[in-house]
Amino acid sequence: MNQRLKEAIPFLIIMCIVGLGIQYIYKPKTEESIIFFPINENVKYESATTILMLQPEKKNDHYEVDWKVSSKLDTPAYLRQDVGFLFMNGRLKGLMNEWEQDTDQIVEESTLKGKESSLLQGVSFHYSEIHETETEFTSAQKMSEDELYVIDSNFSPLNAFRQPSTPAEKEWKNILDKVSTQQLEYLWEKAFDSMEIPLEDYTSFPLTQLPKLENQPLEGFTQQEWDRVIGNLWEGLYKNYYLGIKKEDGSVIESIDSAIPLILVKNDQKEVLVLLIDRNGDTSLLKQQIIL
Repeated sequence: MNQRLKEAIPFLIIMCIVGLGIQYIYKPKTEESIIFFPINENVKYESATTILMLQPEKKNDHYEVDWKVSSKLDTPAYLRQDVGFLFMNGRLKGLMNEWEQDTDQIVEESTLKGKESSLLQGVSFHYSEIHETETEFTSAQKMSEDELYVIDSNFSPLNAFRQPSTPAEKEWKNILDKVSTQQLEYLWEKAFDSMEIPLEDYTSFPLTQLPKLENQPLEGFTQQEWDRVIGNLWEGLYKNYYLGIKKEDGSVIESIDSAIPLILVKNDQKEVLVLLIDRNGDTSLLKQQIIL
């Protein structure tokens, strides 16, 4: 058995779909894949960014937002990969994935079209697989995010901001935050009721908030343990969200138009749940045992 497979086997991913548990064993590809290996403390990211920028003029009655994800390691890695999700008003509207071998830098760019005032949230995972020797593998990881409010109204010029600076922008921010939050909370609460998840046993937050917690481990975790949780979490998100959401009948539905995933970390540091709600409103639960 090769070393790569040995490292992957302990991290089993269990997909529980509303009352029915289906077990998947992650068998990584030899190239494009995210696998958590021990963090290499001697390798650092010189930069890691997600940037959303509104183009100043509309095209065919639509506005366009430039979405750029980039990162640079301080040394070439065996595999560099960046994965990004872009949400509009709480729904997934864009996917990004780029990987290269024997490089230190990744740059990806895309454009998203819109036609109404919206809250855009981009979140990215920057990953490096490092081969110390033919049998010793380590990794480096970093997250980044950006948030942009786009105001497309008949009563004002096309505008975008990250932080409101005028009374009108503050009002728009409150409106867009409220609309997005209410829709998500309705979907999440409906799922909680059907699956009878004891919320008091978990700390929960949307995926879009995870980058802000990168260097703020939840209570009970060391930074090293939290890094492992994050790495394993993104390993599961790539396999079971970026590549599509697995259904009870074995089919896979694309994740576009799904709700922002909700992450639930058990307070006893034993497991992580990821609540997935697809475009049809069907609910899936990704479950990972925490191995510290």
